[in-house]
Amino acid sequence: MAKGIFLALISNILFGTGYYFTLLLQPLTDTEMLGLRIIILFAIFLFQQQNNFNKLFANIRRQPHLIGVILLLTLNTGVQLWLFLWAPNNHQAIQVSIGYLLLPLVAVALGKLIFKEHFSRLKWWALAFACLGVGTNIILADEISWATFVAGFGYPIYIALRRYFNINTLATFCVELLLLLPLAVYFIWQIDSEIILLKNHYFYGYLILFGLVNGMAFILYIYSSNLLPINVLGLLGYAEPLVMLMISFAIGEVLETKSYLLLACLIVAIILLTIDNFRAKLPTHRQN
Repeated sequence: MAKGIFLALISNILFGTGYYFTLLLQPLTDTEMLGLRIIILFAIFLFQQQNNFNKLFANIRRQPHLIGVILLLTLNTGVQLWLFLWAPNNHQAIQVSIGYLLLPLVAVALGKLIFKEHFSRLKWWALAFACLGVGTNIILADEISWATFVAGFGYPIYIALRRYFNINTLATFCVELLLLLPLAVYFIWQIDSEIILLKNHYFYGYLILFGLVNGMAFILYIYSSNLLPINVLGLLGYAEPLVMLMISFAIGEVLETKSYLLLACLIVAIILLTIDNFRAKLPTHRQN
């Protein structure tokens, strides 16, 4: 459990850090960034996956309906990768951030409803604080964007489907990226490299870092999703928007007063989840 929590925290920190690259890679458009991101991720995940590919294709032969599941996963992956890059440059960063705050709540609900995962008393309290903070933030917000719901429901359903059909491997993600490659090539074809380099002299350096951060984040997240109950994985997802919040401070944005309660509740939820993990490891402790 401890290893899974550590990997999940690191992956979410890297995901949050990757949000800043949408600014560093300007003047690329969101679709051009999407094309590059798909190519980079595919190149990273393609190596050393032969055994997992063989297992995946064997599962598909036994269960042909998995083709439809993988197509659905591919659609979700494409939309989520694009939304992450599109939001900061289209005045939707706050709405998508709210979606990322909803994401762990949806994951927790799926873990309890679909996989019947055990909830200790501290986990219930952590979920309660998270609900209080996120619910208050939604009530106080001026509007709820479609982007909020796409970000909040996409990945939890994605992970739940992968686990339910026993295809939660990097090989599955490689197949998703492979199906997205034609779209990526089309977007990359639109890039005018001379103009990009003229306006951004460090573009290639940022691009390499962008690929490394995204690749490591996805690898660690998928590994941790196989080590943790989905409710714990979901609550740990709050690390990502917290990192995004710190990045917002670093670039000069100010936290609105109405978000103070949200931030406090998320910190309390993460602390409670951490305490619950340590308590579970004590051999003489009576479980709730």
